[in-house]
Amino acid sequence: MSHDDIVDTLNDLIETSKDGEFGFLACAKHVQSEELRQLFTTRADECRRAAEELAPLVTQYGGEPKDEGTASGSLHRGWVAVRGSLVGYTDQAMLDECERGEDAALARYRAALRADDLPEPVKAVVARMQLGVQRNHDQIKMLRDRERAKTSS
Repeated sequence: MSHDDIVDTLNDLIETSKDGEFGFLACAKHVQSEELRQLFTTRADECRRAAEELAPLVTQYGGEPKDEGTASGSLHRGWVAVRGSLVGYTDQAMLDECERGEDAALARYRAALRADDLPEPVKAVVARMQLGVQRNHDQIKMLRDRERAKTSS
């Protein structure tokens, strides 16, 4: 894998992390539950730290780290606002949107780990981060299912 390919892969993950940070913060503004607000704020901080950890690797391989999220992430955050205005900013709606965002993040981390010839030290960092994304996804899904059970009773 060329240095340019490594930089592209890492920058994609930085953008993914930024999307997560901004998405979790957007959802944190709209939830009613203080537990969820704190969780989303914590997840936003974790995403910010992931982007900060990846940035020096981009520089190490001769690239310039991205400092913004993706266009699709921006659209997702816009969708959070549209959905909130249509169905209300319910905890359920925000959990649904967070899970959707985590699905996208998980797919990007998995794709990065499938990349040919990603250097082993970089692969180790990406694999560790992917486990965190999987943990976040599973927790959000569990909370979403719990919220659905409350509202359907």
